[in-house]
Amino acid sequence: MAIVISTEGGALLAVKVVPGSSRERIVGPLGNRLKVSVREPPEKGAANRAVCALVAGALGLRAGDVDVLRGAGRPQKDLLVRGLSAAEVGRRLGLSTGGGGPDGRSVGGQAR
Repeated sequence: MAIVISTEGGALLAVKVVPGSSRERIVGPLGNRLKVSVREPPEKGAANRAVCALVAGALGLRAGDVDVLRGAGRPQKDLLVRGLSAAEVGRRLGLSTGGGGPDGRSVGGQAR
C-alpha cells in the first residue's frame, strides 16, 4: 500500500503518530506509513489535533484542511487531506513516487 493515495476531493495520507515526543516533526516513511512525532499526549484528541496541524503546516494548508478519517484512538491513522492530489502531497512531503506511476493516484511505499 502507498503512503498517499488519491481520494474524492483530495488525498488519503497513512501516518504512524508518536505522541508525547520531545519535539514535533515529520520523521519520514516507516513501512507503508509516514511517521509523525507530536508533543501532545494521546488524551482527549490533543495528539490528533496536533498531527493534523503539523501535517497541514508542512503542506502549506490550513489546519482545517486535514482531518483524521480513521484511527482516532490508535497510533496508525489515515488523514484526509483536502484540496491536494496524492502526487502533490507526496511532492510537498518529499516522498518518492514508488509504485504509483505517472497517474498521480498513489505515492510512496516501503522504506528502504
